Amino acid sequence: MAEGGAIDALNEGLRLLESDLKADDVARQRVRILVLRIGAPNDVQVVTDWVDAIDFEAPEIEANGTTPLGLGVHRALEEIEAEKERYRDNGIPYNRPWLFILTDGEPTDLGWERAAAECRAAEEAGRVSVFGVGVGDAGLDKLARFSTRQPLRLKGLAFREFFLWLSRSARVGSQAAPSDAIQMAPPSDWAVVPGRS
Repeated sequence: MAEGGAIDALNEGLRLLESDLKADDVARQRVRILVLRIGAPNDVQVVTDWVDAIDFEAPEIEANGTTPLGLGVHRALEEIEAEKERYRDNGIPYNRPWLFILTDGEPTDLGWERAAAECRAAEEAGRVSVFGVGVGDAGLDKLARFSTRQPLRLKGLAFREFFLWLSRSARVGSQAAPSDAIQMAPPSDWAVVPGRS
């Protein structure tokens, strides 16, 4: 993310996600969160390791240069599979994990196409649900290669609305049985669907 207004709005949105999830008695116990940040040449950083929403403290994200999106998504998929394995080992049922990819750029790492194909294949196999969100001038064509869903573009700096929508969706999901399909509300107040005005 670029420095300045966008990164400030992102951090405000993360704080809203924290407070809104903690306000829900079920979600704060059942929703788990992992936050990764990518940047610098080929750097993927675990900013917040897996944590229950009740213990989640919104991190302060800083802008960090390049966009090694392939490496970041590959790492996210590894982390998700490891978390699912911990659940299985302990006999804990779980809903399909969600992976949200927020970016204000295009992939800058070599081989990102392999990670995009891996991500799409994981989604097609039902191992994860992937949502791409472009910020500012992000290249949606490349972001679209990571998911079976069309990526959306954030309306301006509507991170607050995005994270509130995400929290409300997670709250609904926390009430669902593992076999249930989770119906998310339409992202009408924070997203622009490409090709529509």
